[in-house]
Amino acid sequence: MVKAVVGANWGDEGKGKITDMLGKEADIIVRYQGGANAGHTIVNDYGKFALHTLPSGVFYDHTTSIIGNGVALNVPVLFEEIKEIVKQGVPMPKILVSDRAQIVMSYHILFDEYEEERLAGKSFGSTKSGIAPFYSDKYAKIGFQVSELFDDELIIEKVNRICETKNVLLEHLYHKPLLIPEEIVKELKEYKDMIAPYVCDVSAFLDQAIKEGKEILLEGQLGSLKDPDHGIYPMVTSSSTLAAYGAIGAGIPPYEIKKVITVCKAYSSAVGAGAFVSEIFGEEADELRRRGGDGGEYGATTGRPRRMGWFDCVASKYGCRIQGTTDVAFTVLDVLGYLEEIPVCVGYEIDGKVTTDFPTTYLLEKAKPVFEILPGWKQDIRGITEYKELPENCRKYIEFVEEKIGYPIKLISNGPGRNDIIYR
Repeated sequence: MVKAVVGANWGDEGKGKITDMLGKEADIIVRYQGGANAGHTIVNDYGKFALHTLPSGVFYDHTTSIIGNGVALNVPVLFEEIKEIVKQGVPMPKILVSDRAQIVMSYHILFDEYEEERLAGKSFGSTKSGIAPFYSDKYAKIGFQVSELFDDELIIEKVNRICETKNVLLEHLYHKPLLIPEEIVKELKEYKDMIAPYVCDVSAFLDQAIKEGKEILLEGQLGSLKDPDHGIYPMVTSSSTLAAYGAIGAGIPPYEIKKVITVCKAYSSAVGAGAFVSEIFGEEADELRRRGGDGGEYGATTGRPRRMGWFDCVASKYGCRIQGTTDVAFTVLDVLGYLEEIPVCVGYEIDGKVTTDFPTTYLLEKAKPVFEILPGWKQDIRGITEYKELPENCRKYIEFVEEKIGYPIKLISNGPGRNDIIYR
């Protein structure tokens, strides 16, 4: 069976933990989009990890970890990550890389930095991992596919052609040093040597695995609201963050995705710029940030403090709908145990009218949150494993959210560890 684990909101929902947990039952775990621009934080028996490219199932020795064709593959980052986890005692993972994946080049990262610098105050809050320039090149058909690394003549011709256009921008727009074709060819040759043992026709491999009835997990990065089509455009990422894209980014038929587990935080957080209606500020936000996550709410890739807010039913209902949710995983519920009262955003007021439908960005910028206040449960819920043992107000909070978003909350995470989970 194929299941997808995806985010309902702005990313940072706790997908890594859920993937790591479901990985126990999985044979294959696939990253199908995005690059090393967002991290998944995982706490398990080996320790605490921030993964960027590796799928979150690499900690089991029975799983195969796959980098799908939809991923922005930063080769050195992938290998650095493998080295890091092995150093911490994790067995060497079984890894396959799609021959159709494309490569993040060193110049993509430079262009990302130069553009953010040029835009200054109007920047997109990029993590400067080269993601937007990478996807621009992919769709402009001047990217490097893994399979092309094995054709020396093609590489030389293509590198020369690409340097011509890039150098015009470097000279006249950014006023930065020019690219040297020989150096780019050398970079590609190094990547070929590193990646060669892992290259595979992933789509054919997965086709066979599906026929054999293997358990496959698709791991999404970021969340619904960062999707370039359905998110808060233009403050979005450059690849589709939706479960539906899993079929494309892994190379499997769409009808094979039987379950979509959408991960939703019990409050809201976001890294980067863009509309965030239920956002809170000052001391209230600082306290939630301090208590949140495992060791506080800071980006797994950048270490930036996350923007904080109360649970947003409007954004989450939309985020779940656009993912095609079958099950909701509700995370970091334990964090809210300190509050007497918990505000929940149940609607947006736009131009004097209240709506529960998530609008496009220009209307979102005008939206004001409509809050409903729920009583807190004022106790630590870590260690509880049965739903019925949760405090009454905690169960009421879950059921209130479930009713507002309209999708079943089947998993509840009440701590950072692999086993801090309640099945409902």
